[in-house]
Amino acid sequence: MTDLKITDAKFEEEIKIIDKLVLVDFFATWCGPCKVLGPILEKVAEHFKDKIVLIKANVDEFPITSQKFGVEKIPTVVLFKSGKPINGFVGLLPEKTIKDWLENTIKEAK
Repeated sequence: MTDLKITDAKFEEEIKIIDKLVLVDFFATWCGPCKVLGPILEKVAEHFKDKIVLIKANVDEFPITSQKFGVEKIPTVVLFKSGKPINGFVGLLPEKTIKDWLENTIKEAK
């Protein structure tokens, strides 16, 4: 996970300058499935650390960004390239499924 200080007001502007694909985990602290998915995404992000950066966006702290990208259910995971969403999924998925999805999406994003 990145230590960048991303803000809701400048979310798109800030992720655009990251030189890797940006995997955003839209979650909430009160969401049970989010608590399970978070560590899985951190593990997957570590596996793909040369290609992606993981950013966790609490929907309660990022309401503008969440609304802009149509986050209606959580957890929602969106992969961005140059500040634009290119793929994503909603809900809790197994680690292998997420790795496969990410690998395929990274190949397509080149």
